[in-house]
Amino acid sequence: MRRARLPLLSELALDGAGYVPDFLSPHPCGPSPTVEEELEQVRCTPPERVLGELEALRDGRPQSSLAGSELPEGVRRAMARGGAHVARQAADEVRRYWELAFAPHWEAAKAALDAEVDRCAGVLARHGAARLFNSLHPGIRWADGTLHVESRFRIARSVPLVVVVPSLVTPRPAVAVDATRNKVRPPMLIYPVGDKAIANTIAPAAPPAEMAQLLGPTRAGLLTALTQPASTAQLAARHFLS
Repeated sequence: MRRARLPLLSELALDGAGYVPDFLSPHPCGPSPTVEEELEQVRCTPPERVLGELEALRDGRPQSSLAGSELPEGVRRAMARGGAHVARQAADEVRRYWELAFAPHWEAAKAALDAEVDRCAGVLARHGAARLFNSLHPGIRWADGTLHVESRFRIARSVPLVVVVPSLVTPRPAVAVDATRNKVRPPMLIYPVGDKAIANTIAPAAPPAEMAQLLGPTRAGLLTALTQPASTAQLAARHFLS
């Protein structure tokens, strides 16, 4: 990844908690949007929204305990060329990041996420929304008509709809809200998939040292990966092999 040219994403990335402009993670346009559809949403973000969210990053939002921070030089240069340019550059970089980091694992990851969606559908149908929300993560709870999400930020909002998105990469629950416009947009609740068996389908355990000595690290890694069924094409893509 160090060799990848991702100047905008690198400067907007976080080492810890904080605010990332929401236009980089658009609300899904349906239950199973394609990568191309999501990238097009990023690319077509209204310029005023792009600049507004970057200004929110710079100025902060004291009412939500969001502190401001100085924008990196590369972000300022991109902003000077307009919000539409920022959106196009962000979409191009997200595509490169996707191709390098996620595309080889996407088939297995999507299967894991679909399994989590099916689990949620079963809980919702059998026990209702309250049980579903309380089953997502210890940091998410539903009580007395209010959905509480643990966060270092403070915001309270009355909304008719919440978009719930499972994730295999986020370490803790997060909520994407529109911090820059008065127009109400439903918040997006992202939560980590709790079933480690599901999450591990895209990151199989390393082979035992004895097996690696006997078969060689490449063959041992492939054998260990087959705790989950996979085709030769899937194994080649995940392990970057011919």
